[in-house]
Amino acid sequence: MSNAEGRKWITAEVDEERATALTSELSLPLPVSRVLVSRGFADAEAAGRFLKPRLSDLTDPFDMEGMSAAVDRVWKALDAGARITVFGDYDADGVTSTALLMLVLRRLGATPEYYIPSRQDDGYGLTVDAITKAIERTTPDLIITVDCGTNSCEAVNFASQQGIDVIVTDHHECKTPPSDAVAVVNPKLGTLDAVKMLAGVGVAFKLCHGLIKRGNDLVAPRVEGVDLRDYLDLVALGTVSDVVPLLDENRTLVRHGLARIKRSARCGLQALIRVAGVRTEIDCYHLGFLLGPRINAAGRLGSAEPALELLLCEDAAAARRLAGQLNAANSERKRIEEQIIAEAVETIEPNFDTDTTFGLVVGDEGWHIGTVGIVAARLCGRYRRPSVVIAFDADGVGRGSCRSVGAVNIVEALQECSDLLESHGGHKMAAGLSIRREKFEAFRDRFNSACKAQAESGELAASYVVDSWITLGEADESLLTAVSSLRPLGLGNPTPIWGARSVRIVGRPRVVGKDHLKMTLASGGTQLDAIAFGMAGRERYDGAVDILFHVQVNSYLGRETIQLNIKDFRRSVQN
Repeated sequence: MSNAEGRKWITAEVDEERATALTSELSLPLPVSRVLVSRGFADAEAAGRFLKPRLSDLTDPFDMEGMSAAVDRVWKALDAGARITVFGDYDADGVTSTALLMLVLRRLGATPEYYIPSRQDDGYGLTVDAITKAIERTTPDLIITVDCGTNSCEAVNFASQQGIDVIVTDHHECKTPPSDAVAVVNPKLGTLDAVKMLAGVGVAFKLCHGLIKRGNDLVAPRVEGVDLRDYLDLVALGTVSDVVPLLDENRTLVRHGLARIKRSARCGLQALIRVAGVRTEIDCYHLGFLLGPRINAAGRLGSAEPALELLLCEDAAAARRLAGQLNAANSERKRIEEQIIAEAVETIEPNFDTDTTFGLVVGDEGWHIGTVGIVAARLCGRYRRPSVVIAFDADGVGRGSCRSVGAVNIVEALQECSDLLESHGGHKMAAGLSIRREKFEAFRDRFNSACKAQAESGELAASYVVDSWITLGEADESLLTAVSSLRPLGLGNPTPIWGARSVRIVGRPRVVGKDHLKMTLASGGTQLDAIAFGMAGRERYDGAVDILFHVQVNSYLGRETIQLNIKDFRRSVQN
C-alpha cells in the first residue's frame, strides 16, 4: 500500500523459523535476527562473521588477477631506487587512494611523487594530455594509477613509448580489452566475488597488502614495522565516499577503519573533523556526508592537491589551514550546486511524467563541471530516475556526470547511446561522459529509452522496505545495541527501518527548526518522543497511525533518551 506521499511500504520477506533460531543461537533481539536472515545471513556462522568481520578473513591479494605482476614490478622499482609516480583521481576515492599508496611507498623507503589531473583542464582519468603533464612534472620510471586507467589504452601506450612502465589499479567497468599495462589490477576483471565491489582505495589497499606480504616472504628489511591497519582510516573514508556497497571486504575494511579513527585519527582527519563540526563518534554518515564532501570539494572547484596534502600532513597548524581551505571550498560548492539544481528542476518539472520518464538528462552552458556529479545525485534522489547532468563550454563540448538507481545499470544505458557520445565510462551506479551539443536532444531521447528497457516505472518508484514490524515496547536499548552491531550501515546494508502499527499521537505535534515535526507517540503502555524531519507540511491524521522509523539516541543537556526518527507515516490500516 502507498502512503499519502506515494511511497510504497514493502515488508521484507523473512523465514520466521530461521530468524527465531538465530535469536536463540546468537542472543539477538528477534527484529535484528529478521534483518540478518532477510539480508542473506541465515545461519549462525555466516551471521557471526558478518557481525564481527575480521581482517584475517580478507582474501589473499595474490588471488586478484594481475597482482603478482604488479607487486613484482613495484618491488623491482623499490630495490632499484627508481622514480615512482602515483597517478590519482580528483574525487575522494582517488585522493584517499593516492594518499594511501604515497604513505605506504614512503614507509617502504621510496620517495614517490604524485599527479592528480584537473577536472577543469584534464577531464577524467588517465588521458594522453594528463599523463604527458605527469611525466613532465615528475619524470617517473614507473607510474601506478589508482582509481583510474582500466580503459586508458592510448595513454598507457604513450607512456610505454617514453620508456615508462604503467601499473593500473582501478575498479571501474572495462568497456574494451583493458590497457596493455605491465599489470592491470581491477576486481571487475577477475572472478573473486569478495572483492568485486571494492572502491579504488580498496584496490590500492590490496596492492599495499601484496607489497607487504611479498616483502615478508623475501624477509625484506623495508617491511619491518609497517602495519597496514594504520591506514584503514583512509580506506574507510574513500570507500564510504565512493558509495559502494558496504558488504564483503568493503564491510571489513570500513568497520576496522572506523575503529582506527576512533582510536587515533591522523592529523589531517582530526582537523577536517573539527571544521566539519563533528562532536560525536565518527560513523559512515560523517564520512559520507560531512568529511567526504569536503575532500571532494577541492577537486570539484579547483585542484585536489590541498585535499591530498591534508591527508599526507603531519603538522597540526598546516592541517588546520588546509582543512579551512576545504571547508570554504565546500561552502562555495553548495552555493553553486543549489543554483544549478534550481535551474535543472525548472527544466525537468514541465515534462516529468512517472509513466513516460525513465531517465533524466539536463545540461546548460556555464554550469560548473565540478558540481554536476552532486547535482545528478540530488536529482536521482528527488525523482528516483537515472540522471545525467551536463556542463557545456562555449565551444559546445559537454562533460557530464551520471547517477543511477538500483534498477538501472548506468554503464549499460550509456553503451546503448555510445554513437552519440564522445566518450563514457564508470560503473553501475555512477559514470561520466562527454558529448557535443548538437547530439544532446538525441541523447536525451535515446537515454530515456535505454533506461525504460531496463526498468519499468513501477521499479523506479520510491519505496521503503520495512525490515520488521515491532511494538513501541521493543524499541529499547537492547534493540539499539543490536543495531549497532550491524555497522557499518550504508549502501547494501542500510539502517533497518522498523514499522509499528496503530500508534497514538499524544497531544499536538509541533513544528521545530525549519520544517520538522516533533511529537510524542504511545502504544501499549510505552511512550516515546519522535522527530519527523522535513515533514511539517504533511497531512496529519486524527486517530491511530502506522509509522516507519529508525531508533536512535537523542542527547540533550547531558541526558540521553531513545527517540524515533520517523521516515514515513500514514493513517492506520487493518491487517
